[in-house]
Amino acid sequence: MKKRVVAMLLSLTLVAASLAGCGKTTDSGSNAGTQTSTEKKDDGGAAASSSSDETLVVEVYDEAANYQGTQTGWFAKVVKDRFNIELNIIAPQVAGDAVYQTRTATGNLGDIVVLDPTHFSDCVQAGLIKDISAEYANCSNLKEFDRQITTYNSGLPGNADGKIYGIPCEMTNTSPTAFSDDVIYSSPMLRWDLYSGIGAPDIADLDGLLDVIKQIQDANPTNEAGDPAYGFSLWPDWDNNDGMIGIANVVQLTTWYGEKIKGSAILTADDKFVPLTDKNATYYKMLKFLYKANQMGLVDPDSGSQNWDAACAKMSAGQVYTFWYSWQVGFWNTQDRLADGKGMIFIPVKDQNYYTTSDSYYGSGRLFGVGSGVEGEKLDRIMKFLDWYASPEGVTFQHDGIEGFNYEIIDGKFSILNDNALMDNLPVPEEYGGAGYSDGNNAINQWIVSAISTNPNTGEPYGNTHWSSWKKATATKTKNEWSARFGVAEPVDWMKTNNALLVRPSVSVSLPSDDADITVIRNQVGQEVKDASWRMIFAKSDAEFDSMWDEMVENLNSLGFDQLYKFDVDKYTIELEAMQAAK
Repeated sequence: MKKRVVAMLLSLTLVAASLAGCGKTTDSGSNAGTQTSTEKKDDGGAAASSSSDETLVVEVYDEAANYQGTQTGWFAKVVKDRFNIELNIIAPQVAGDAVYQTRTATGNLGDIVVLDPTHFSDCVQAGLIKDISAEYANCSNLKEFDRQITTYNSGLPGNADGKIYGIPCEMTNTSPTAFSDDVIYSSPMLRWDLYSGIGAPDIADLDGLLDVIKQIQDANPTNEAGDPAYGFSLWPDWDNNDGMIGIANVVQLTTWYGEKIKGSAILTADDKFVPLTDKNATYYKMLKFLYKANQMGLVDPDSGSQNWDAACAKMSAGQVYTFWYSWQVGFWNTQDRLADGKGMIFIPVKDQNYYTTSDSYYGSGRLFGVGSGVEGEKLDRIMKFLDWYASPEGVTFQHDGIEGFNYEIIDGKFSILNDNALMDNLPVPEEYGGAGYSDGNNAINQWIVSAISTNPNTGEPYGNTHWSSWKKATATKTKNEWSARFGVAEPVDWMKTNNALLVRPSVSVSLPSDDADITVIRNQVGQEVKDASWRMIFAKSDAEFDSMWDEMVENLNSLGFDQLYKFDVDKYTIELEAMQAAK
């Protein structure tokens, strides 16, 4: 999904100047990360920096980005101070998918690229991605993940020599089978005060969940400011991205029942594939769920037209009563709200079996790469930047925030400050870059190192919800009452205790790319499913919903859906077999 960024508060520590290779930006036994200024500090250390007085504009073609244009604000200052680089983001989610075809046709996709695995493999084959083996050899921070990086690259088609082209996103320093989080990526979450206010009832199934959300919305038709509030607020700008077919929000909800959409196929909990069009499978089930929600008046009427930013603004304003992505809590949960019992938190639904993947040891799927036309000093500076981006300092910036603004260090551990900086776009002091915190957030919106990875400078994960200080500070009304109600300490504990968690291991495999015929079919199928799905959510009756579904299936069959489905089953069987072998 595209803006998985937002529950994170990005951070700042300092780095000193060095020109030797990629360099090591911190010492794992040092007090790195204790500077409070975004200015580059020349302390003679081994941090990456540039000697050039000329500002280098780096084009970043980025399939994860929700923003297009020049990076601004505090993160721009962090990068400028260290590398004298300005990042110009090219975002197909903003510019449209055609920009990929246009730029690949010119032979220049970008200086840095962030691509899904199929596009990345295709671009390597087309000669658009640079072999960075020689430069990678000097990148000590990236080489901390050498097993993951070399495993991915050695599996690239036609790369028998194991040359380094891609750097996987969101790698961890845990293990391929570990699951370290207290929450999973998608599960139903409600505001605790509103849920407990109606008696904190047991919820048996999706109909029961809708009944509870209806009671909450009826009792609270507006937020505290008097703005209309809804059970659900959706957004369409992620649809058909990341290789998915269908509405992104629906695709994610299918994981509540142990299933995972793989293109035109659905991987079931018992390791079988069924077509997306199967009425007994979860795409139909969850689409019907949102249709029922709309029939009950629970869906924001702007859902089919608003963008992600508008939806997030409503989350921050308390106008949305159901969350289903773990990152969404970053737009609402503060220490004060958790202390007042107003936090958003997982609420179990008894017939659900939640799908998740283990820690993304080998990466989450996307890849960083360097454009094949990048040479000389530009290449040198870009590689220094990417190595720093994987360093403890760089990762702390991405996941935690500015020291003295987003966190402070007490006895070697991080403790959060201004936990509403992202949701309220708090003004950033001029010394850190000025403007609003959210406005200056890292627009690349993709990390090399996952937040669940351990920060060697603290011994705790980078993600602030895993800090001992955060757990202590948030052991308040919301969490204590939730724990008393459900008899466990954390959401994942409830899932494990109730045999309601399906964890798939992290694997690294190269999958076949679409040929020209499959590309055409996939694009046409994706558009049909997306358009029809939105119409179905806002259908007027059950009969109209099912008529629309049947019409969609008929149209898909005429577009070659069966051919696409067979291709996707063959493709994702490779991944399934790797997951089975890793168990």
